[in-house]
Amino acid sequence: MRTEHSWITTPVTASLLRGVVDVEHTEHGLLPHRLPAWARAQCADPQLAMAESQPAGVRLAFRTRATVVELETLPTKRAYVGAPPRPDGVYELLVDGRPAGRATVTGGNTLTVDMTAGTTEWAPGPPGTLRFAGLSDRPKDVEIWLPHNETTELVALRTDALVEPAADRGRKVWLHHGSSISHGSDAAGPTSTWPALAASLGGVELINLGLGGGALLDPFTARTLRDTPADLISVKLGINVVNADLMRLRAFGPAVHGFLDTIREGHPTAPLLVVSPLLCPIHEDTPGPSGPDFSEIAEGRLRFRAMGDPEERAAGKLTLSVIRDELAALVQRRAVDDPNLYHLDGRELYGEADYAELPLPDELHPDAAAHRRIGERFADLAFARGAFAGAREAV
Repeated sequence: MRTEHSWITTPVTASLLRGVVDVEHTEHGLLPHRLPAWARAQCADPQLAMAESQPAGVRLAFRTRATVVELETLPTKRAYVGAPPRPDGVYELLVDGRPAGRATVTGGNTLTVDMTAGTTEWAPGPPGTLRFAGLSDRPKDVEIWLPHNETTELVALRTDALVEPAADRGRKVWLHHGSSISHGSDAAGPTSTWPALAASLGGVELINLGLGGGALLDPFTARTLRDTPADLISVKLGINVVNADLMRLRAFGPAVHGFLDTIREGHPTAPLLVVSPLLCPIHEDTPGPSGPDFSEIAEGRLRFRAMGDPEERAAGKLTLSVIRDELAALVQRRAVDDPNLYHLDGRELYGEADYAELPLPDELHPDAAAHRRIGERFADLAFARGAFAGAREAV
């Protein structure tokens, strides 16, 4: 009930959003996207459509004296046949940059996935509302980070005081592209994905183009990176190319060159960091594809295994070890003419000792503790003393 407040409804527009590439006006409200409409039109892959519409790194940012904030949304939740229900997506509140609350929204649409049959079924549902109360009545900067793993349509923003877009803090913008690990798979919440943690520690504004299953060197992704304003850029490449068994060694190098060439068309001198894959034992020396193991799905545990044959490397099939060598050599050659191009071996972020202490629960994705470690290490290796050193100068 809202009878104790004089409610102000503020239209949710792109001016209130950060970390977003595009917005779509729907019958319910505003749907944030992390790929532009023209890019979405060039690929009919339902996995990519789901991933780019999940607002990893997207947050509402506004200034207000409100003591109560309500956000009405229409989430699309996923359910998997034979598996326990998934937890609701988490919304996280920051006030003046500090954590101030977490909430979820019940209801919403449901996308039911049958992984054994390869089918999906969509069912509509009602919007829901989250509330953050007990806030100070002083002027403050408020951010609401949207669930990184749940498609979220923004229906209404209600407060008990006026809202205006947050001021530009003068921070540099870090644009990052990667796989489901960068997207935030198995992180504790939207501010706890490793890119969000690294951005906070590095004092930069994040645009996260981590796309679950979608770091495949697609030309439309490269053009999106090219056209998105940014000061610092990183691309984490390799794991999806292997676990999708997408291409062979002959195609991989030229595809990476083309990807970087396209980015450089829009960002000719920005620091550009190429990150090779984290350690993933099942694919270090065994090609893809990855295949799911459903034997423990009823208990909520899904594991992956490598389906390729190590002998197939001779025919050009890719492994993570091969990709790391190729990326290191490629960046070294290009850096002769591109002094702002850098390389980081992903095993410096998560390597053998980390796997022994914090193993990958499903053999592909790091857990919440590993996300924190990766984020802290990236902040140190890239922002404190690496490719992005000096990013805090504009803060």
